[in-house]
Amino acid sequence: MAILLSTAALADGHLDELGPDGLLPLAQEEGTVVVYSFTSRIGRVEAAFEEAYPGIDLQGFDISSTEQIARLRAEAQAGVTNADVIYISDTPVVLTELLETGIIAPYVPPRVADRVPAEYQSPLLAQRLSTKVLMYNEDAHPDGAPVTNLWQLTTEDWRGRVVMVDPLQRGDYLDLMTEIVLRSDEMAAAYEVHFGQAIGLDGAANAGERFIVDLFANDLILVGSTDDVNVAVGAMGQDNPPVGFTSYSDRRDNADEGWALQVANGVEPAPGIIFPAVLALAAEPQNPAAARLVIDFLMVDETETGGPGLAPFYVAGDYVTRTDIPPHPDAVPLDAFRAWRIAPAKTAPLRAEVGDLILTLQ
Repeated sequence: MAILLSTAALADGHLDELGPDGLLPLAQEEGTVVVYSFTSRIGRVEAAFEEAYPGIDLQGFDISSTEQIARLRAEAQAGVTNADVIYISDTPVVLTELLETGIIAPYVPPRVADRVPAEYQSPLLAQRLSTKVLMYNEDAHPDGAPVTNLWQLTTEDWRGRVVMVDPLQRGDYLDLMTEIVLRSDEMAAAYEVHFGQAIGLDGAANAGERFIVDLFANDLILVGSTDDVNVAVGAMGQDNPPVGFTSYSDRRDNADEGWALQVANGVEPAPGIIFPAVLALAAEPQNPAAARLVIDFLMVDETETGGPGLAPFYVAGDYVTRTDIPPHPDAVPLDAFRAWRIAPAKTAPLRAEVGDLILTLQ
């Protein structure tokens, strides 16, 4: 006679060994699971998960990475655990302020361990790679991007016509600015290509800082959300639209929203950054079996395009880390995508300094 153990009777190490069939009865016993998600697409995941696993109420909360980090730290200080699963970007801060402090914990579903490269399993599991890159309006510019070099954005032609979310409000955009500083040698070379002379720093510490100073001085438009960037840049029918830094994957909404967003992939020295969107457990989740089942679900099923757990993310501009899932056919192939890949360990120490610089420019 089989004996069904409750979640409370199982050590986390044993739960880590279970596949979805083993987790399901325990998760149904828990009955609920709470997910903090940096993307609004969690709403579609919620519906698909509950259809796949009746009896488990997935409560998804759309909270930006910056807000998640602040909330999780505050909850930890209060001795409270509200989230079971954390779906988040901004890894330079996540690793130092959440993982190293023991607020969150890693988990890799055994079902996919042999199909995700090691670099995307540790220190946290990356479900996909996301972006913050320069986008333009292809309705107004059907022959290609109107910008071929980032330094053009600092010239009079683009004064007041570059849009971005405030980097001091959203960590992914601060990561972008930090990467530009880290890539100062490339920025200096791109300056010389565009202007025909070596860069003068004019008091800046390096070429990356000089670019940020010049960009802000050229009436950079700061907005409150990525959707604000998308509307400003992508709305069809504009004669002279701006360009802006946003998510390449937001092209998925072009048809529904009346946008014409396209990535300026050829811009020198790079159009922006590509970075991991990671999944983690709360250090002590209230619903540990259901939490693991959600992460397994988000790491896609055995169908060619990943099934309902991946459907919201199987779009051009999101790059799934599973090696057995073919890339989206409409996307720039990853090996041809020219965005810089961030190294969180290098980004983290410099972020505060770059943030201080931006504060003086606003």
